[in-house]
Amino acid sequence: MAKQDKQFVKEITPQSEDFSRWYIDVLQKAEWMDYAPVRGCIVIRPDAYEIWERCQRELDREFKRTGHRNAYFPLFIPESFFEKEKEHVEGFNPELPWVTEAGGDILEERLAVRPTSETMFGHMYAQWIQSYRDLPLLLNQWANVVRWEKRTLPFLRTSEFLWQEGHTAHATEEEAREETMRMLGIYADFVESFLAIPVIRGQKTPSEKFAGAVETYTIESLMKDGRALQTATSHYLGQNFAKSFEIQYLDKDNQLKYVYTTSWGMSTRILGAIVMVHGDDRGLVLPPKLSPTQVVIVPIGPAKAREAVVAKARELFDALKRADIRVHLDDRDDVSPGWKFNEYELRGVPIRLELGPRDLEASQAVLARRDTGEKITVPLDAVIERVQALLSDIQRDLFEAAKRRLEENSHVAETLDQLVEIIQTKRGFVLAGWCGDDACERAVKDACTATSRCIPFDPPARPSTCVTCGKPAKHAVWFAKSY
Repeated sequence: MAKQDKQFVKEITPQSEDFSRWYIDVLQKAEWMDYAPVRGCIVIRPDAYEIWERCQRELDREFKRTGHRNAYFPLFIPESFFEKEKEHVEGFNPELPWVTEAGGDILEERLAVRPTSETMFGHMYAQWIQSYRDLPLLLNQWANVVRWEKRTLPFLRTSEFLWQEGHTAHATEEEAREETMRMLGIYADFVESFLAIPVIRGQKTPSEKFAGAVETYTIESLMKDGRALQTATSHYLGQNFAKSFEIQYLDKDNQLKYVYTTSWGMSTRILGAIVMVHGDDRGLVLPPKLSPTQVVIVPIGPAKAREAVVAKARELFDALKRADIRVHLDDRDDVSPGWKFNEYELRGVPIRLELGPRDLEASQAVLARRDTGEKITVPLDAVIERVQALLSDIQRDLFEAAKRRLEENSHVAETLDQLVEIIQTKRGFVLAGWCGDDACERAVKDACTATSRCIPFDPPARPSTCVTCGKPAKHAVWFAKSY
């Protein structure tokens, strides 16, 4: 390895030394983001934005398949809208930036810069929904939102971020609840099958639910440092916003009734999850379904053999492209192969195809897996078939590795002392009994800064007593330190 190649790798802090520093190093070296001149804001660079676009396309396809349509609502929300839903405004007020002056004039009413859009959708739905014939109303918007966070971390928690937010209105509680769970299932399937990240599905405790919701459902994932990340949420809002904004409809029985609403969302924090779940000390490791480039071809060998090697490399490039494989040919002659290897490992390209003079003589190529580092020699006439199989294998293996890590770092505690010890020495998720009292939930956080992540739908165990007070447990709850 050349001197420049060694230095290239040294610029990434090892995960074991400082996970947060590793994360920032990878994001910057892989050119996923840069810091903006506004506190807590980042610039999402093309490589990362292309990942987000792939997520958008996949999710948008599922939203439209289930009957949802896209719309766009204003960025600015009148202060009076927030005052109509007391719990909602109390939950978001600490994070709200306000516009008080425009065009040199003081505004008669302050405008909040959108932190979420339940109130704006509620206002418009009250005008659009008149009859049962207008229901269900199933809308989604792709937008930016602003929440003035005190502590920020690129992608995971920023003052401005991108997301989609779905907002639906239904004639009955049953329909709204079905919608809430349907969308949670879409998120869970997407994260597991497309991003190769296993999730825990469950319901948030009352203290952790969305401000203004009746119930909040979540999918939670485990990062490599043992912290949890909420990757998406789906909220059953009941009639809270319907009554606040007078969203009523005339039913078939000629009775005026309030609708039932839902909201659900996933944001660019999922990009941070991809890095933290799959990345290693050499940089990004991208699931093949997600990666903008699935295969990079690197010709190697002396200058005198270059013409023949590059010609064959271009043939392979064309063949892979015809097979709908996202491929890149790096035939630069002013950068060493070692430097290229490090570059594409850093960027997480799933497969590297190496081709040199000896490979040409033997009618073969070498395929290197980014996830395991394994090198496989394959005949040139079998490259397409083997690459397709390897991409499937890598996608599956990344998920299985993350799933094993989740299982190995999921524990059960019977007492608060046990829970605290596990959180402090092992991290990960800890399942414990909870009596339902908010004070007992807060006691866990006070003891070790771990928070309740969710009440799982299908817990691996059902503790009989509350981890804090010892009374009979009403729920099994996953606790973890989180981002």
